[in-house]
Amino acid sequence: MLKTELKESQMFYVTEPYTFEDIIKKSRFISAIFPCTSEQAVSQQLKTLQAEHPHANHIAFAYRVKTNEGVIYRFHDAGEPTGTAGKPIFHHAEGKNLINVLIVVIRYFGGVKLGAGGLTRAYGQMAKQVIDTATLQPYIEMTTLHFTLDYERFQAFDYALKKVNGQIIEQLFAGQIHLTVTLPLEKQGDLESQFAPA
Repeated sequence: MLKTELKESQMFYVTEPYTFEDIIKKSRFISAIFPCTSEQAVSQQLKTLQAEHPHANHIAFAYRVKTNEGVIYRFHDAGEPTGTAGKPIFHHAEGKNLINVLIVVIRYFGGVKLGAGGLTRAYGQMAKQVIDTATLQPYIEMTTLHFTLDYERFQAFDYALKKVNGQIIEQLFAGQIHLTVTLPLEKQGDLESQFAPA
């Protein structure tokens, strides 16, 4: 299942992978959370996990990736009964409003069948545990702007940019200073009210 959603509440992301492992009724479960900013990154991470766990019975996952059109998400049961693996993983990712994230739960079957309810609980619990283990960062939407300034205005501009948690990513010194800056989208108006973009 692949969908796009739009949400404006505070979103969170991870900057590094985290794992959690548990044995549930003789099955070994390994959950992992990875930062992924594109569907290509998700695909690559899944290929890596399949190579690292060639004997796993199931590698279920869910991801949420922010794009200009909204948040793209998908979940997959990996051979478990429909709705018992990917969806419970996804519900925890969505519930925490995580973006640019892939959550995977790997299962090595231990001989005891869990039933649909048991599977849903196991996959959901493993997703919750790895999310709780991870350090979540608040996501701040950034924007890139271009400015052309006279030299005498540069110091005031630099001060104003730092005040809105922005930074210069490119600068060219000629007859005037040409700057490319990045800053939180919500602060764009504050900077533009003092300095007109190029």
